This record gives sequence, C-alpha cells and structure tokens, in this order.
Amino acid sequence: MSAETGKRAAITIDFKAIGPFVALVVLFILGTAINEAFLSSGNLSNIFTRSSFIGIIAVGATFVITAGGIDLSVGSMAAFIAGAMIVVMNGLVQTLGTGIETVLIGIVVSILLGIGAGAVNGLVSTRGKIEAFIVTLGTMGLYRSLVTYMADGGTLSLDFAIRGTYRPVYYGDVFGIPMPVLVFLGVAIAGYVLLNMTPFGRKCFAIGSNEQVALYSAINVDRIKTLTYIIQGLCVSIATIIYVPRLGSASSSTGVLWELEAIAAVIIGGTMLKGGYGRIWGTVVGALMLTTIGNILNLTDAISNYLNGAVQGLIIIVAVFLQRGDWRRKKN
Repeated sequence: MSAETGKRAAITIDFKAIGPFVALVVLFILGTAINEAFLSSGNLSNIFTRSSFIGIIAVGATFVITAGGIDLSVGSMAAFIAGAMIVVMNGLVQTLGTGIETVLIGIVVSILLGIGAGAVNGLVSTRGKIEAFIVTLGTMGLYRSLVTYMADGGTLSLDFAIRGTYRPVYYGDVFGIPMPVLVFLGVAIAGYVLLNMTPFGRKCFAIGSNEQVALYSAINVDRIKTLTYIIQGLCVSIATIIYVPRLGSASSSTGVLWELEAIAAVIIGGTMLKGGYGRIWGTVVGALMLTTIGNILNLTDAISNYLNGAVQGLIIIVAVFLQRGDWRRKKN
C-alpha cells in the first residue's frame, strides 16, 4: 500500500506550475492560426513590451497576495506617481534644463513616492488592524483624486523639450531587446530570488498559510506584511518610470484597471488568492497571457477588443475556481 502511494506521488504532475506555461503555448498557437502576423518580430516585441508594465506591478502583487494581502490601489498609485513626476520634471526644466539630471530627479521622486505609498497601505492595514481590501480601496480613490487635482481635471503633459532625454527609457533597447523587457526581466529575477531564496520569502509563505501560526513562530507579521506593500509600491514606481516616456502624460484615466490586470496575472500564474503559495515566474507568464489575449483580440474580428476587460474578469473567476481544486486531494 505504501509502495503504491509512493509511486503515485512520484508520477504526480504539478499542474499549478506547468499550467500557465501550457496555456501560453496554446495562446501562441491560437494567435498564429488566426493571423500569420502574430509571430512577426514587431508583434512579439509589442507583446513583450506591453506586458512589462503590468508584469512589473504583478511581481510586487505576488508578494502581497502570497502573504495573504491584496492591493487595489496600484493603478491609481501609478497615475499619481506619473503626475507627480511630470510636475517635478516640468518645474526643474527652468533651473536644471533638459538634461539627465532632471530625469534622474524625477525617477528618485517616483521611487520615494512608490515606497511611501506602499508603506501607507501596509502600516494602515497592519497597525490600524483594518482589512487591506478596505484600506487599498480607500487609497485607490485618494491617489486618483490627487492626480485629478494636480491636472485640474485635465491632463498633465511632460515638457516636450525633456522628452528627447527621457525617451530612451521606453523606446531604447540593448542588443535589440527593448528596455522595458530588460527591466521586467530584472525585476522578475530579483523577485524570484527574494521570494524563494531568502528568509523573508519563507516568512511570506508562512504568514499567508496561517498568520496565527506565524505569530507563534516569532515572525513579526506586521513588519513582513508592511514590507510586501512597500515592495508593491516600489514595483509600481518602476513600472511608472518606464510608462511616463511612452505617452508623456498623466490624467485621471491613467492606470485604470491596472489593479485588475495585475491581480489577474498573479492568479493566472498559480499564486493562491488566499495566500501561502506564490510563483514569480507564473506571474510573468500570467502577464504575458493577458497581453497576448488582448493582442489576439486586436488581430481578429470574431470578438471585439472592447471585451478585453470582460475576458480578463472571466479568467480571474475561472482561475480562482480551478485553485479550489482540492477535490483532487480529497479523492485520494
């Protein structure tokens, strides 16, 4: 009996791990069947580049969700940070000119605001003992209102003279690989190492699995959970730094539904919404899947690309439903 059990365990396939990769391959096959241009270098570069924004934010969301939290404010946070960067850089043009110094100060402002916003979400939810869902729902409205106020209800536009200096951050490349893709890859590697190869990552898993047991194990739960929100804020700031030179503007509509896409990427990638289990590379694949779905919708007339949000919503529901696949264990 024990031998049969051991044999069964040996041949068990981790569908949570390979599922997202298989799904991505299927999507690529589907995209190729729909339109031959799908596999063109230009289209693939577009998919990977557009995946970078949500992918970077989703890496941060993986830490938050793994530790049992949630952050609904990332899209509004990105809009606020983008607006603040533009205001600061436009103001510095008169004194520092349009050189790299102005861009670097704007980047520093973005990082500080991202870390600060993440710390606010983390501290209010942990020290204030308020559900993260409520806290981040509140800050979502707060950050969106702030950028609307800064833009006076309109749009904040980056000074045209400085766009040339800032442009390579998004449009540049290294050996043909777009800068956003390289940054996304770097963030993913750093996230993987931090989550899977450090005591901090193990504590995130422990807290997400059972917060009370983590407390009894002498883990500073409040500090670890706050740090996950700070990581989320930092990832949002990095994504925003890359995003601003793309359009050179920010408004109240910037980053709308980014929180949906980030959470969808995390859940599709195999991270458990209830916490305790997270996969960085699954999140990367999840971000690529979402962008690929949107790209396929643009290449076909069968389904309107305006239904992209509906497709993403359905994917989240299905992914969470499949995560409840404990029926496989119960059968055994």
